[in-house]
Amino acid sequence: MDSIISVRNVTYEYREEETVYAAVKDLSLEIERGSFTVILGHNGSGKSTLAKMLNGLNKPTSGDVLVDGINTKDESTEIEVKRKVGMVFQNPDNQIIASIVEEDVAFGPENLGLEPSEIRRRVDNALKAVDMYDFRESTPHRLSGGQKQRIAIAGIMAMEPECLVLDEPTAMLDPKGRAEIISTLHRLNSDKGITIVLITHYMEEAENADRVIVMNDGKIIADNVPKVIFSDVKTLKSVGLDVPQTAELLYSLKENGFPVDTHALSVKEAAAEIIKAMRSEE
Repeated sequence: MDSIISVRNVTYEYREEETVYAAVKDLSLEIERGSFTVILGHNGSGKSTLAKMLNGLNKPTSGDVLVDGINTKDESTEIEVKRKVGMVFQNPDNQIIASIVEEDVAFGPENLGLEPSEIRRRVDNALKAVDMYDFRESTPHRLSGGQKQRIAIAGIMAMEPECLVLDEPTAMLDPKGRAEIISTLHRLNSDKGITIVLITHYMEEAENADRVIVMNDGKIIADNVPKVIFSDVKTLKSVGLDVPQTAELLYSLKENGFPVDTHALSVKEAAAEIIKAMRSEE
């Protein structure tokens, strides 16, 4: 496996006065270059803490995080790590700092000391990549939540990272905005080869990922392709997570004796399974 990120026996501890709390516990993980990985978990599972370690924002208490072979604990290579792995957070308003869209996207490349022509190229390419080029002269505060988040992603894309880590980027968006962001991420992954690590608690955002990791109490409790993860309804519910409606339906049918394959995820696949089961009962 060609890993862009390696997490090796990592523990991350918070200290509150006399109390030490481990948010991530002896966790190991490889993120394959060019993959689309979703990390699921309820609040307090450790997924956001892990996300912030993937680009060196948080440093492990013990263990190591390597980005393309670079240890995030090495302060001399901190800028290089952040160039390789860009981070996008929940609230786009906290990441947008300029009054004009293209100026905001240019902020990162300008800080890299790039030539104006190179900055222009990166800004245009980043805005086109997230389908926001036509809004380059707009005022960010007049845009929808989904459009703002796409601008925030463009600002990171202009730094030309190899990997994007997104911590609950759709949490503050309506369904339309959420769909826009997930579509954009899949396009960046398939068209640009950008490695995507998406932290979320929305099950439907994980359905088309290459891989789904489930966290609970600072540890990984499941790691597989979506169809396998979502067929295990009992485990997901035991850690406070919902499951896609199709998985829920097929699980209930199987529990009641219907011979259905619970690995079907899409509505079309689930319908085919139910029809097949009904015919077998005739």
